[in-house]
Amino acid sequence: MHLDPIRLDVSAKLDRKQRSVLGQFMTPSRVADFMAGLFPPPANCPIRLLDAGAGIGSLTAAFLERWGQGDAPGIEVTAFEIDPVLQTRLADTLAHYKQRLSVDGHIHGTDFIEEAVNRLQFQDGRRFSHAILNPPYKKISTQSRHRHLLRAVGIETVNLYSAFVALAIALMEPGGHVVAIIPRSFCNGPYYKPFREFLLARCAIRHLHLFDARDQAFRDDAVLQENLILLLERDGTQGEVCVSTSTDDSFADYATHAYPFSRIVYPGDVERFIHVPTGSAEAGGDLPEAFCHSLADIGVEVSTGPVVDFRLKEHLRDLPEAECVPLLYPAHFSGQAIEWPKSGGKKPNALKLDGETRKWLFPAGCYAVTRRFSSKEEKRRIVAAMVDPHRLTSDLIAFENHLNVFHRAKQGLPEELAWGLTAYLNCTMVDAYFRRFSGHTQVNATDLRRMRYPSRNTLEALGRWAKAHGGVTHNELDEKIQGLA
Repeated sequence: MHLDPIRLDVSAKLDRKQRSVLGQFMTPSRVADFMAGLFPPPANCPIRLLDAGAGIGSLTAAFLERWGQGDAPGIEVTAFEIDPVLQTRLADTLAHYKQRLSVDGHIHGTDFIEEAVNRLQFQDGRRFSHAILNPPYKKISTQSRHRHLLRAVGIETVNLYSAFVALAIALMEPGGHVVAIIPRSFCNGPYYKPFREFLLARCAIRHLHLFDARDQAFRDDAVLQENLILLLERDGTQGEVCVSTSTDDSFADYATHAYPFSRIVYPGDVERFIHVPTGSAEAGGDLPEAFCHSLADIGVEVSTGPVVDFRLKEHLRDLPEAECVPLLYPAHFSGQAIEWPKSGGKKPNALKLDGETRKWLFPAGCYAVTRRFSSKEEKRRIVAAMVDPHRLTSDLIAFENHLNVFHRAKQGLPEELAWGLTAYLNCTMVDAYFRRFSGHTQVNATDLRRMRYPSRNTLEALGRWAKAHGGVTHNELDEKIQGLA
């Protein structure tokens, strides 16, 4: 049954505001077929399939086409969909397969989170052998009803997509499999740490698939997101993980590699970041073993820039004037240096100095800074620059909130160390390493703290070289850092 024409027709007719509220993005057929093909062949016993947020039934249809043919045992489908328009199409999809296969389908128009929590709380013995999910993407507010329901069954998470996956895991029988397509944002960051811990405590990760192009998996809905498809086994013994990639849903350049789990979740990592290597060791973003130091090891801290400009509007100045200090934005980056002041730009260059603003300022000194956000399709995720106090001619500096600042107890760094950190953060190896666990365009201070760095002596040596050579190319920088490993 080919559902793409129906999907496109229904998608065009759905109210955009309602889709945004529900986080609805329907699955293209080629993606659905790939997801269904990830399941291992079912054992010769009844299949109980969960499809939460089922839409028009694209994922269920793909599963039934793949595993419902021939001598397959009976399949019981439990599908959740709260949109009445989609429910009608979903019913048509299930009716089509009931005529051909041994399928028993049940459509629930109720809230999946509420229903799942009730099943778990009241010890409903019904469990699923399979789940196939394209869950909604929508933040869950801290005090919302959904958040309280999830906490009642030990799930702490911030988005509907991670809530749906966590509940599906909880509803699986031992040995059951979950395949889901979700944003990659859960792989890192503090907000998703409880979800990562929940997932890793209950499941073995069997397969990860990454779409290299962020705008292709759901291009019909204009979704810009790094999407990850994962196959999980409930209560499975963790072994190697198959990691595959493709540029888009044509899978024309599909490539796959097997990795030990220690390269997916690093042993001893308390944050439980999930890395997604994508090829050879170098291409996959591995760092040399010698680059094993934390920021604490090298005596450096990193913080988000403290100046939130919209809260200090009356203190902003387009150009420097008396009783002002330099205000630095990502717009002031010029290669690996800072260009200040920058006339004719959209951002102010200075902050009025008084009792209200003084508490947000850093003393003049050498700092390495990175941008917290990259543009949608920018090639590099981490972009760093060196702050040279001699170019700013001020005793104090204001760092805007869209910067991360490397410092030492709110003071500047030794010059060679600041140069070295800037050079290291700008190399291709570090950018590839960061992309292994970060699926969004934001670079958080927490992520930078979790990264690995060369020793302080190595960074200072790199800094002396970078300062002496001025504006080096990325190729020169990469070659130099490879030689330091």
